[in-house]
This record gives sequence, structure tokens and C-alpha cells, in this order.
Amino acid sequence: MEPNCTAGGAEEEHHGNYSPNPSAEVTPGKHAVAEALEEVQEELIEHQPLEQEDLNFEKWKPKPKPKRTLHEKAFDVKTYLWNAETREFMGRTGHSWFLIILFYTALYAFLAAMFGACMWCLMLSISPYHPTHNDRVMPPGMTMSPQLDGHYEIAFNASDRKSWKKYAKLMEEQLRSYNDALQEQRNIQCPQDAYFMQDDQEESAERKSCQFKRSWLGECSGLQDPHFGFSQGKPCILLRMNRKGVPESLGELQFFPKSIFNLMYYPYYGKLRHVNYTAPVVAVRFNGLQYDTHIVVKCKLNGKGIINDSPTDRFLGSVSFSFDVGA
Repeated sequence: MEPNCTAGGAEEEHHGNYSPNPSAEVTPGKHAVAEALEEVQEELIEHQPLEQEDLNFEKWKPKPKPKRTLHEKAFDVKTYLWNAETREFMGRTGHSWFLIILFYTALYAFLAAMFGACMWCLMLSISPYHPTHNDRVMPPGMTMSPQLDGHYEIAFNASDRKSWKKYAKLMEEQLRSYNDALQEQRNIQCPQDAYFMQDDQEESAERKSCQFKRSWLGECSGLQDPHFGFSQGKPCILLRMNRKGVPESLGELQFFPKSIFNLMYYPYYGKLRHVNYTAPVVAVRFNGLQYDTHIVVKCKLNGKGIINDSPTDRFLGSVSFSFDVGA
């Protein structure tokens, strides 16, 4: 009987763990089936045709903002300029404005200091007496006076004061700095026919200048004849450099003081050192110009190393001008 009792107890224990409701336990296979069904249903829903209500895109558009009145706009501008609640001016507090002003002040002060330092270093490397770039014509050039507005044409009637008065006025202005008293006050007498060399002095030392007196120009000085010969049909001109050929139509020529430029006025040391430098001139008086004739005059410089026949530069070693003189 004991063995039966033992067996009955084991069976009884087994029945105690048995669940009478079979739906209380779900096997793993049933879970997989349920999930698969849900996925199929979702796919079917996605592929269903859209309803007419869903195709109405107008409802998805953003609604237009209501128009703002002028008063509202003015209020916003006023608030932007000064917001009393946050105590902000143009969107920034006083502390923020202070920091940004301080930053830009320091930035531009640094840039200005750096630029000034660069310019200072550059100026230290440049000599005011010997420029590194020179666009002047190296061989001697030649100019003449009088000339009106850069035109090298002299046209007048000897009997018409208005036609030549402008030329006489220009001549007077050109020769004013050559007055004898002014030359004696500023410049010195130099030995003639030799270069006046002053290279033995310091670079920044002022160089002395040689006298060139107005009285040396004789009849073309304007001292005896303030009209410079224009009223007589015998005009005078001033040349800044050397000799010239004499065609027959020019008639007799007179040169004052000579037909050369004396060497004592050279070399020229520049405006900073040759402060009172007076450029020598040669005055030419045309005593026999033919009236009512267009006469073209070309003056050339002759000397060692001088170019006076350049086909591209009419002022290189020469100058051209014309006369039209009426009685």
C-alpha cells in the first residue's frame, strides 16, 4: 500500500501545478503569427488609396499672417530702439554696447598703429634727395616761353595791343624771379664755364645757387622795353636750353646773354637742397620775322650726350613752336 500512496502523492502534486485554462499560456509560435498579422494589416493600410479629403492640399498650406497696421509697425520700431522692459537699445544692453565699442576701438587702434609703424619704417628707407623712381627725361629737355595753355603757337598783330599783351604779361611773370636785386640777395657769383660741384657737403646741406640777372637779357629783359618787342613785330622768347638753327625766314636773331647755357648753373641738386636755384635762360629776339607768314621754329640742344632727334618725344633735346605775325 505504501507504494500506491507514494504514487498517488506524486500525481497529486502534478495536478497541483496544472493550469485548467489553456489560454493562460501562449506559446512562442503564436506570438510570431500575431506580429506577422499586424504587419500585413499595416501594409494594407499604407497601400489604400487616399481619400479626397487627404488630397486637399489647401489645408496644409500655412495660413497667411494678418496684415499689421502702421501703429503696430511704429510700436515695433520704437521697441527696437528702446525696450523699457529689458532696457535694451537696438537689441543690445548697455553692457553689450560697451563691450562691442571697446572691441572695435581696440581693433582699429591696433590697425592704425600697425599702418603708422609700416609707413615709418618705409620712410626711413627712402631718401628725400635721391628718389628711387624718376620719370623725368634724363637727357636735357627744352622748353620755351611764352606759351598759352600749353600751345606752342604765337600769333599776334603788332598794331593790335590786345593780341600781344598776353604774351608780354607771361614774359614779365617768367622773369620776375630774375630781378637783379633778388638775385644779389639770394645767390652768389660763380666762376663761369665750369661745373659748380658741391658734392663734398652733407647730403641734407643746402646748396648755393649762381646768379642769373635779368639785366643780362638786354633788349629781351623787359627793363628797357616792357613789351618785349611784340609791339614792334620783333618778339622775344625765352629758351630753357641750347643753340638753334637759323632759317632765312627768321631774319636776324639776337641771343641774350649768349647763345649757350653756362656750365656754372649745373649740376642741379633738387628743390630741397638747391632752394634758391635760378634756372638759366637764353632770350632770343627775332628782328626780321616775315609778316603774315606761318613760320615754324625748332630749337635744338647741342652738346655731349644730348639727344635732339627723337622721333617719339618732341621735347627731348628740342622744342618746336610757330609764329604768325601781322603788321
